[in-house]
Amino acid sequence: MDFEHGITAIDTGFHRPAFDASHLLIERNRAAFIDVGTNYSIPALLAELDLKGVAREAVDYVIVTHVHLDHAGGAGEIIRQLPNAKLAVHPRGAPHMINPARLVASASSVYGAEEVKRTYGDLVPVPAERVVEIRDGAVIDLAGRPLRCLDTPGHARHHFSVWDERSRSFFPGDTFGLSYREFDTDKGAFILPTTTPVQFDPVALKGSIARMLLFKPDAMFLTHYSRVTDVERLGRDLFEQIDAMVAIAESSAGQAERHEFIKEKLAELYFERATAHGCRMTRERMAELLSSDIELNAQGLEIWLDHGRR
Repeated sequence: MDFEHGITAIDTGFHRPAFDASHLLIERNRAAFIDVGTNYSIPALLAELDLKGVAREAVDYVIVTHVHLDHAGGAGEIIRQLPNAKLAVHPRGAPHMINPARLVASASSVYGAEEVKRTYGDLVPVPAERVVEIRDGAVIDLAGRPLRCLDTPGHARHHFSVWDERSRSFFPGDTFGLSYREFDTDKGAFILPTTTPVQFDPVALKGSIARMLLFKPDAMFLTHYSRVTDVERLGRDLFEQIDAMVAIAESSAGQAERHEFIKEKLAELYFERATAHGCRMTRERMAELLSSDIELNAQGLEIWLDHGRR
């Protein structure tokens, strides 16, 4: 899907249609990708370059907002296909791109080793000399178009978001939550936070969202799923839900089946808020679309309960 200012959203094919996006930015026939999906996503990204008439040699950067595998699992493979591209990554994430063994082990602890291999393939290491560590405030120059990177922890400590002054938009990875197009109503987009394991920090996450809102962006280009506007309202929704999700986690103390309790309460929270937003899908359909997010959010909240508040 093409947007103004040389921005294209590419469906990476991960999980289901319109679930996981890579964004291609083109400026003066030079290009950059922001988040790339998995190894299996790379043919779609390269096909979009061909469609746009952009040579692979003209891609200057592959930017990964953080190194979770639905964002960066294919980084090594696409770097191998793009001879001049540098990988821009948070300093905390850079070692995992150069040597992905720990990244694979961490994902395997959440999903299981067989599932990781089936879903993401074999991760390709990125040569160290092609890695650029992006610190807070760093500016990536894409053919004269400045892309300013802000450290935005909360979802993960190795997360940054990209401010594009040209479009007055952020590419916030997962820091500004998830917004699936199936939930759109005449009131606009519906959004929810993501507390995916293992580094959820509610105070840091709210601080990162607040920091981005200071820029008064016209839009957010989410990895899940692409462009949303009415950003101030969505920011308020995220603040409210982060607090509600933390309250659910804290109320789980003493529950014999804590994980199932948190999942049930999250499903109730999202259904109530989506219904109030005007969404008319059934509870069953909503649970189907959000099943993986509810599971991962519950896991993230539990890890925060057990370790993050120390």
